[in-house]
Amino acid sequence: MTTFISSEAAAAVLTWEDAIDAVRAAYAQPANPTGAPPRTVARADGAWLRTLPAVPHGSRSFGAKLMGMSTTAETPGVEYVIVLFDRRTSRIAAFVDGARVTAYRTAATSAVALDRLAPRTPVRLGVLGTGLEATMHVRAFAAVRELAEVVVHSPTPAHRDAFVEAVRRELGVPARAVASPREVTDGASVVLAAARSRGERPILFGADLADGMTVVSIGSTVAEQRELDVSVLTRCDLMVCDTPSEVLGETGDLLAATQQGIDVGDRCFSLGELVSGEIDSRVREARLPLFKSVGEGLQDIAVAELVWLKATEAGLDVELPMTFETKS
Repeated sequence: MTTFISSEAAAAVLTWEDAIDAVRAAYAQPANPTGAPPRTVARADGAWLRTLPAVPHGSRSFGAKLMGMSTTAETPGVEYVIVLFDRRTSRIAAFVDGARVTAYRTAATSAVALDRLAPRTPVRLGVLGTGLEATMHVRAFAAVRELAEVVVHSPTPAHRDAFVEAVRRELGVPARAVASPREVTDGASVVLAAARSRGERPILFGADLADGMTVVSIGSTVAEQRELDVSVLTRCDLMVCDTPSEVLGETGDLLAATQQGIDVGDRCFSLGELVSGEIDSRVREARLPLFKSVGEGLQDIAVAELVWLKATEAGLDVELPMTFETKS
């Protein structure tokens, strides 16, 4: 039986603790590059399709996330689908709407990294951005650290005011909006960069950071995008990435650093190395650690499998009126 699981069903069964545990468990397994190969992006005639496959070690399922968009469509927009295969049957088990899963897995992955990088003390969180990613990250961070205060900036006053009100109402955490990115970093112990600027100009600068901070950056995932100024990459003495090869070779922030002769290779490590404890000594010595994420299929499949199993148990999956031909 093949089923469909909607974003509404995913939201109904997911908790931050479960999503974070699923991602942490996925990265605690021995590294297997062939089990989580790099994403692929096909482009032609104004359309693009991104594929993120993964066969996680020891999991019930394996599969891939596909997302695409045609810029020539009457109403362009991105849709995501995660296709899960069941190891026990070798059949397609579920199609999962990937929009909510993506939002959860991205923030859960950052929370896994933050939990290993940041001191176990209450966090004064500075947030650049008020969109879905910023919203989800604040809630994920609240699952691994006490939030003493949230300070937020985005270009639109109404958006940041609404963000502040939601944080106060939903999390019971003191929150305030500020008029500039520099004010976000003032007094912060953790800085989240989750909003690229208009024109793809950097929004976070090294001069605004202080030793003892932890920086999380999730807004620059391809070559055309910018979020961190090169000075941030110069200041940070430890960089952890979910997919180091893609962060180093395919993101605008790191390509700009390379063009200016800045080599971060000797201080760049994988999320797996962080979760396993292999770099604990580097973490203890770091004055200004950075986690930079582009996302990978391992995260998608870990969280989508969780959604599939929990939604099925809750009766929130929808059986599809079709079968696939099986080739023996």
